Amino acid sequence: MNTSLRFVLYICIVLNVVPYVFSIKCWNCRSSNDPKCADPFDNSTVPITDCKQEKGLSHLPGVRPSMCRKIRQKVNGEWRYFRDCAYLGEVGIQGDERFCLMRTGTYNIFMEYCTCNSKDGCNSSSMFSPLPLFFIVLTTGILKMLS
Repeated sequence: MNTSLRFVLYICIVLNVVPYVFSIKCWNCRSSNDPKCADPFDNSTVPITDCKQEKGLSHLPGVRPSMCRKIRQKVNGEWRYFRDCAYLGEVGIQGDERFCLMRTGTYNIFMEYCTCNSKDGCNSSSMFSPLPLFFIVLTTGILKMLS
């Protein structure tokens, strides 16, 4: 395979993946302050936050946010929504952000915790964006065909 073509394909892969690894912007709201934060999500009044600009958390020194999160809670029959940058955990369930962690408890409590890092603003209502994965699979297939 032509070395320069292979180099160009590798550069394309790196340029496609790097923005998702090093920085992410997430919607930042609470439904108690802005009803548009709930589902269906309306971002017309909701700010998007560059997570690398976040100050950090005093109880997690040195830990930087690397994902977006969306929390949906039902407490005593009332739904609450939170969207923000996420500091800890893993993306989705076993790395698949199409799936969220769900928990129920006593006293009529339900919680759904979703994390993602596939694209800026991924903590909107629709959590999954297959575009980066599709591009990597496509490029890998091209590399295999050309070698």
